[in-house]
Amino acid sequence: SLRVQAAGQSFTVEAPAGASRVAPAGHVDLAAPGYVRVDLVGLKKSGPIFADVESLVVTSPTKDLKASFVANNQGNMFYWGRRGPSVHLSYELPTDKDLEYAYSELTVPEGWDPVGSYFMANGFREGYFGIQVNSTTERRILFSVWSPFKTDNPKDIPAEARVELLAKGEGVHVGEFGNEGSGGQSYLVHPWRAGVTYRFLTSVKPDGKGSTIYAAWFGEVGKTDWRLIARFRRPQTDTHLKGFHSFLENFNPAQGWLGRRGEHGNVWVGDVTGAWHEVTRARLTGDGTASGGHRLDYAGGAEGGHFFLRNGGFFNERVDLGQSFDRRATPRDRPRIDAAKLP
Repeated sequence: SLRVQAAGQSFTVEAPAGASRVAPAGHVDLAAPGYVRVDLVGLKKSGPIFADVESLVVTSPTKDLKASFVANNQGNMFYWGRRGPSVHLSYELPTDKDLEYAYSELTVPEGWDPVGSYFMANGFREGYFGIQVNSTTERRILFSVWSPFKTDNPKDIPAEARVELLAKGEGVHVGEFGNEGSGGQSYLVHPWRAGVTYRFLTSVKPDGKGSTIYAAWFGEVGKTDWRLIARFRRPQTDTHLKGFHSFLENFNPAQGWLGRRGEHGNVWVGDVTGAWHEVTRARLTGDGTASGGHRLDYAGGAEGGHFFLRNGGFFNERVDLGQSFDRRATPRDRPRIDAAKLP
């Protein structure tokens, strides 16, 4: 037998023996729209399991009631649905400048950093740079650049299309990655902390020979030192900084029921003349899990001087995708970086 708990009520259900069939539980009244938590608690069993639950059947006398849930496994959605929605901020940039640097600051509030979180601070058209919670004992700073050769298997990349490591910081691991495109990946195991504001600097610079050099540095706001993560050369690429963005995702399907939040502030871009331009507008978008309505626990926007992204945890304060948000400008906090002194 099982106990079914929902909306403050509890029902005892006798699990049917033999062939699968519907076992009625009970009726609940919902005061408002939103996510409803249903707990199944085992009470008694005569074999190795309490019940083999195939599905949860919900009916309502309310005409045209709309229920949002992961309805089927098309596109492997049972997996993606458990991971939860990913949300992104696409930054509005000057269109009349050749941009070389992306700078932003990121704070993860205390209690909003469960295992499986990737807080991506400085994304660009060819890669990304951010921080992860990989386990209860390990956290990483991750910087990746995709190969121009489209494949999910790094071994398929021809030599002339491989991303080349030029330099790496002390303690940084460098290798290849696949599954979402392939290229060069670097990471530093580092015990970054929730509640602390970190700064991220990325450079994108053509080398004049048909390739582009990408570099990433990490530091803590309030300190003067920068730590080099890695410097890569991407062949068959001649570009400045394009597509500056941030995102928030959960990469662990067992952790999608937990909430995470990142706050992105003091966002700037630097052009090739050395001038800095503050970024105060961003557009909120989401992945297919969000835009397809499979999960609705996502949000983003602006609060004071920072943008924010939130996902997971089955909260109800959803923010519609496709909107643009403006944060308060912070001109006094303009980055003061001497490129010649960067490691």
